[in-house]
Order: sequence, then C-alpha cells, then structure tokens
Amino acid sequence: QVRLVESGGGLVQAGGSLRVSCAASGRTFSAYTMGWFRQAPGKEREFVATINASGGRTYYADSVKGRFTISRDNTKNTVYLQMNSLKPEDTAVYYCAQSPIFPSPSTHDYDYWGQGTQVTVSS
Repeated sequence: QVRLVESGGGLVQAGGSLRVSCAASGRTFSAYTMGWFRQAPGKEREFVATINASGGRTYYADSVKGRFTISRDNTKNTVYLQMNSLKPEDTAVYYCAQSPIFPSPSTHDYDYWGQGTQVTVSS
C-alpha cells in the first residue's frame, strides 16, 4: 500500500521561505514521478510542480516559477518543495502525489495522494 506523508508546513511572513517534504513508502519510489499541488479555501486543487523519476527534469506552474524548487532524494524516498519569496496568495494546503506520467499538471494523472500540510503566509 502506497503511503505519502507531508511535513514541514507552517506560518511564515510574506517574503520568507519554507520547505515542505513528502516521505513515500509502499512501492519503488525511484520509478515514479512526484508532484506538488495546493488547494486554498473555496478553490480547486491546483498544480504547483512536478519532478520525473530520476530527478533530472522538473516542470512548474507559472505562478511559482523562479520562486519554488522541487527536488527529490531517491535514497530517502522523499520529495521536497523549497518555497522562497512567499506571498499571501501561496497560502493553501499543500499535497504531494505520485504518478507514472511526466510531466503532468493534471490531478487525474496522479494515483496516490498525501493528506496535505498547511502553509500560511501572512502579509
């Protein structure tokens, strides 16, 4: 059974930085694309970033390009999202997800999801 567990969320001031992590278990981590999505209150879940199985290719939403960096450590079965220059509009629950497809910004292409971690950016 695949399990994805996010951590590292919290409260940060605008302009600050935060790194969230997602630890995976249950199937061969290094064989799958990983993605980060976010969902703000009253809004649909939206794509943030994705990284291919080897970690050599990444793809970002325009709204976070240049500010966020996705990375992974296949020896630790963990994917990270480093978030810099945070803005109040980045406030959301952040979810990691796993997919056999790269690149994909669609939630439909991800078959396993974590429970999410809250990121709040104050102005």
